Amino acid sequence: MRRATIHDVAAAAGVSVATVSKAVNGRYGVSPETVGRVLDVVRELGYESSLVASSMRSRRTGVVGVLVADIEPFSAEILKGVGAALSDTGYDLLAYTASRRQGEGWERRSLSRLSGTLIDAAIIVTPTVVNIAGEVPIVAIDPHTGRGDVPTVESDSFTGAQQAVHYLAQLGHRRIGFIAGRPDLRSAVARASGYREALAAAGIPFDPALVGVGRYEKDVAREAAHAMLSLADPPTAVFAANDLSALSIVQVAAERGLRVPEDLSVVGFDDVPEAARAQPGLTTVRQPMQRLGGEAVRMVLALLAGEELDETHIQLPTRLVARGTTAPPPAR
Repeated sequence: MRRATIHDVAAAAGVSVATVSKAVNGRYGVSPETVGRVLDVVRELGYESSLVASSMRSRRTGVVGVLVADIEPFSAEILKGVGAALSDTGYDLLAYTASRRQGEGWERRSLSRLSGTLIDAAIIVTPTVVNIAGEVPIVAIDPHTGRGDVPTVESDSFTGAQQAVHYLAQLGHRRIGFIAGRPDLRSAVARASGYREALAAAGIPFDPALVGVGRYEKDVAREAAHAMLSLADPPTAVFAANDLSALSIVQVAAERGLRVPEDLSVVGFDDVPEAARAQPGLTTVRQPMQRLGGEAVRMVLALLAGEELDETHIQLPTRLVARGTTAPPPAR
């Protein structure tokens, strides 16, 4: 026997699917008589085994949704942190990936699908917008535009980038390249600003020829690295806005016959697990990705409990982790 669906309930009760959804979730606009008829059908068809019926009984689903545009190393670490923070709370985790084709505003469309019947609250990772009106409490991690109408959690990207470039300058590098991230993402812009600020602090002139755009994507970062390393006066060190781009630079250097770190130093950002496993290990700026997820959980649970947040914006510190891809520049 197949499991009863909301369409079965609607047909048996003689109402629309929208009316069933309103009835089981206690929403305004349905008469008490209709609600009673719908709930009788729900029990009769065994629809109570679903998340929707759970919501009907307790007005809660016991699920926190994490919405991501894509599953990649950064969002995977966020999910680990959310899962760990929820482990003893009685809440389950639902990871939801939106189609890349949805573009800007994907989070609004995703929330409309999930809110009310599937999740009690939402944590949105790198949303394109943060002025979101939702039926459930919402917390944003690393939003494109920074602070907004919903509570936000992010890492200190500006200071992290400064640390990376300052470290390379201390090693003696003067030709320091930068592979930037996505220009539409606030944290990527902050890393670019930190790069330029650290160059100025070290007395190193900014050279636009030493800046490429990797958009946090391997193939795009590879193209930017090839172009940069083809310059008549190439960099002796490159700072990348994320680890995947940095690891791509290491690969490109090897393809061009350059040794890392003897001929070229490379620094990344994030400290994803692949950074430590690489050979040589990648020097990078560590942002506490799992802690970002944990802080978002703490905030969203407080909102679910009806509490007022002490802070609606949290910025976590970053720190440099030196490994095997950095060394003083080669003698010229």
